[in-house]
Amino acid sequence: MKILISDGLSNNGQKILEDSGLDFHIEHYDLENLIKEIPNYDGIIVRSATKVPKEVIDAGKNLKLIARAGTGIDNIDHVYAKSKGLPVLNTPTANSASAAELTIAHIFALARFLNKSNISMREGKWLKKSYKGFEVNGKKLGIIGFGTIGKIVAEKAIALGMKVIVNDVADIKTDLNVEVASLNKLYAEAEIITIHLPKLDKPLIDNAAIKKMKDGVYLINCARGGLIDERALLDNLNSGKVAGAGIDVWVNEPDFNIELAKHPNVSITPHIGAATVQASNRVGIQIAKKVVKELKK
Repeated sequence: MKILISDGLSNNGQKILEDSGLDFHIEHYDLENLIKEIPNYDGIIVRSATKVPKEVIDAGKNLKLIARAGTGIDNIDHVYAKSKGLPVLNTPTANSASAAELTIAHIFALARFLNKSNISMREGKWLKKSYKGFEVNGKKLGIIGFGTIGKIVAEKAIALGMKVIVNDVADIKTDLNVEVASLNKLYAEAEIITIHLPKLDKPLIDNAAIKKMKDGVYLINCARGGLIDERALLDNLNSGKVAGAGIDVWVNEPDFNIELAKHPNVSITPHIGAATVQASNRVGIQIAKKVVKELKK
């Protein structure tokens, strides 16, 4: 059996495939060429760059599985795949710690002007008196989405002395020292809000939601592009309603919103939530094992 690895896989993951006797080819194709090539493969492993829409699934006459080396499967038409009896595998927890750490990193960047001072000092400017930040200790952090990543963010925030208020569509049962609240209560009380949800059909945080928030709120999105309305965010950054934002994910990638990215009160990264050595290794091992198990059935 032959597997197409479209967006790369860790060496340990590749070794697991090799040791199981599976053949694989590593190459990224654009959509047109992927449709042409996919009939030659029994399975495909993607990360976030490759999309697997209905057209690819229909062309994959020999496909026995689609695997996402990562958490979200919104780049795969997984509903259609499952209707065709095609398993869609993923690694929902492998990169959780890395994504949570990046969330905390953006909070610190905004709190201590790391985004601004890094640029100004490279320009030869010494603006010490311009960068009076704040301690995160004692700040109230709102976490929307209390799954694996949200819980890790809460653990780290509590360790930093933050007060944590959480919301999720599912019932929340936890031993962590957090307050479970409605979305409106979270909006009204949190000084920093971070969102950890899968991709939605429309933004959760739009102008109406931001109006319910404290003046000078900070917003963090290291989950999925589009969870925060980028136009609304930019407008509210300009008005000062939103004091700052940490953004790792974008509506259009890699053609991201450059106007938003250039705003002086944002901390930005190019979708690197899972980009650590440890996460890459865990993802590769876990998805390779799942692929082998599925194909050996």
